[in-house]
Amino acid sequence: MKIIVTSLFVQDQDKALEFYSEKLGFVKKHDIPMGKHRWITLVSPDALEGTELLLEPNEHPAAKEFQKKIFADGIPATMFGVADIQKEYERLLENGVRFTMEPTKMGPVTIAVFDDTCGNLIQIAQQ
Repeated sequence: MKIIVTSLFVQDQDKALEFYSEKLGFVKKHDIPMGKHRWITLVSPDALEGTELLLEPNEHPAAKEFQKKIFADGIPATMFGVADIQKEYERLLENGVRFTMEPTKMGPVTIAVFDDTCGNLIQIAQQ
């Protein structure tokens, strides 16, 4: 068994698709109409057949409340691994990404946190 798709609640699928593809550099894998919304997934450009990130509409009241509360408490919704966190931090800053935590060493890992403009804090980590 392996993880093939992981979901991330977003306030606006179009805005999220633009942010995750243009600012972060993920590659759109699927964009399938599903009634009012779409099945939109992205993958890492380094792993085109790897785990897909699903941009899930936060329309359900529980999803909306969950997203709002973890954001308010400063809890990242998910984490992405990077090879060189300082280099990635600088690249993302140049792309206009707003960080809430600069790269910070935490034991054997270094982490940074940014706002995805779609209702989430996202953590990047270098092990």
